[in-house]
Amino acid sequence: MFTSQTSSSSFQDSIDVEERDDFDSEEISGYSNKVQLNSYYTIYLYQGTSLTLVDSSLPSEAEPELRTYISRRLSKGALLGGMGNIATVELSIPEQAVGCYCCLLEQERSPDQPEADGNGYVICFMGGSEKGLNLFRLELDKYVQGLHSSLQTPELQNLETEVRPYLSRWFEESVMHIYRVVQLVQSNISYLLHAALSHTHVEVSNSDEKTKADVSRFIKAASLQGLSQQESTTASLCKAISEDTQSDLLIDCSTSPPTLSNTVGNRFCDDWIQAFLNAADRCNPFLLRQILENFKLKAIQDMNSLKRFVRQAEMSHYALFRCCQFLQGCGNGDVLLQNARAEHSDLPEACSIITVLEEFLREQSQAQA
Repeated sequence: MFTSQTSSSSFQDSIDVEERDDFDSEEISGYSNKVQLNSYYTIYLYQGTSLTLVDSSLPSEAEPELRTYISRRLSKGALLGGMGNIATVELSIPEQAVGCYCCLLEQERSPDQPEADGNGYVICFMGGSEKGLNLFRLELDKYVQGLHSSLQTPELQNLETEVRPYLSRWFEESVMHIYRVVQLVQSNISYLLHAALSHTHVEVSNSDEKTKADVSRFIKAASLQGLSQQESTTASLCKAISEDTQSDLLIDCSTSPPTLSNTVGNRFCDDWIQAFLNAADRCNPFLLRQILENFKLKAIQDMNSLKRFVRQAEMSHYALFRCCQFLQGCGNGDVLLQNARAEHSDLPEACSIITVLEEFLREQSQAQA
């Protein structure tokens, strides 16, 4: 997914995504007591080749249009069981064209009907754009799967008590969590970004479970776990740091705004604060997610650049000098060296280079203190 070459675009280009992307068209004018971006849901019973409407929040004139679209997708085999599909649909709604996430949840087959085919429910979530929803595909997949057990009730007797309320919350639960966290901590978002990059555990106290879950999901979304080439060493680093409870980032929600303790930051994370705050002010969850992805991409590019410099520094003193210049300029040296040491733990020469670079950063820090 990521290459080892540093992007030719500047760092400023990375954080100025709101000037280039088309997320303004999805902008919502508020949250909580303000007007939200319209979001819709629909659930169909799928039997054989027929779709039967179970429930929908779409206007009555728009639902048949959606049903026609879904039938066409099913006939082409474009909806596979348990796998979400995202596309743009044109419906008789104010937005006209809207992003649509669809997923076929197949019913569990009974032993006496092993050949039963094509039975289940089709879940549709509509809101924003195709591009915006694609940024939250993993969250949407997980949210739909959370509905699976509720759909086993005969004739959906729990429609009003369980299924409908769950479907109605899809946008708030699957898309708005990043927005809520930025609104919660404001400019302190840089400390959460640093915690995510450095595998630091975050502890939230004096808050409800929803806020704790939001912060946890933000940290997971901002971390690079699963993206680095040396996942085993990254996992070891994460475990070692998590065992040191003294380093936990603490968020106390008994005050407003929350009080953060054991904060660690750097210039790289600080440089992204304004981009997050601007997107939050514009109440655009899709733009926020795109900025978060750009943040991770830039961090990965810098990690790959450092790896290349370290390999070159093993053979050249000038390359070592370039390493020092790079670390001084990127503003993320502490995180990059932390991850580099974990990835090169079995390479003595590389570890020696990293030790020299760590000493260089310490001296720079002391000189600026």
